[in-house]
Amino acid sequence: MYYELYIDVFFAVNFMMDSMILTMTRKILGGTVTYRRIFAGAFLGSLLTCLVIVLPIPATFIKLVLFHGLVNVVMIRTGLGIPAGQGLLKAWIVLYISGFLTGGVFQFFQQYLRSGSLFFLLAVVSYYVVSAIWETICYLSRKRNGRCKVILYLNERSCEVDALIDTGNSLKDPLTGKAVSVISQDTAKKLISAKENPTFRYIPYHSIGKAEGVMPMIALNGMTVIGKEEQWIEKPLAAICENELTVERFQMILNPDVLVGGIDYGNKSSSTSSI
Repeated sequence: MYYELYIDVFFAVNFMMDSMILTMTRKILGGTVTYRRIFAGAFLGSLLTCLVIVLPIPATFIKLVLFHGLVNVVMIRTGLGIPAGQGLLKAWIVLYISGFLTGGVFQFFQQYLRSGSLFFLLAVVSYYVVSAIWETICYLSRKRNGRCKVILYLNERSCEVDALIDTGNSLKDPLTGKAVSVISQDTAKKLISAKENPTFRYIPYHSIGKAEGVMPMIALNGMTVIGKEEQWIEKPLAAICENELTVERFQMILNPDVLVGGIDYGNKSSSTSSI
């Protein structure tokens, strides 16, 4: 039994698949190499693959080493510009993960389409499906890492809220330069008694859909941010949202500038110099 191999078709198919896998690997690793370099790596990888196929190498083990070692390493170094070392090993692993994901999606769609002429279309669709899956994973990861519990303290009262760490929140007090977080009206009612007469100041802001406005702002006694570790923030500023917070299930939008090192919670501290 023998197979008839059209080397030109084999090269074209490998070049296309290698290009997509290298592009997916770049996306996962967060690289910035150009498509020209990716295509160069895919071209060299496909060329070496064809050479390994054509050369009369009797030992199957040697071919496997050449395929999974030499060819892929050369393709990664050429296409992604990754030098030898741990970064190369990581890229090699991600390359196979990208290949398995793309191949799995491809096989899923292939069972519903019998026409071989749709191979390239299926390959492209598989790439975009895997890209969408990766973007969803990244989104969920950012969403999970961008939330925390916060305990707010004002006079004799305290209130625990779900907070969203919003890197887009750059609200600052124009008088002191301190970072300002935003709390919901319900949260403010739990902290501020109707019998008390707290001191408010008004802070200007602008947002999408509203050119400008003002929000009442109050200085809390403190707050505890519960993330990887607990962090104490001394006398943080909190503005009270004039409308309901549009972020679902959150009662506070936490300005990351009030945290030591931003979203990395670091060690517990009695105060922060950044505010």
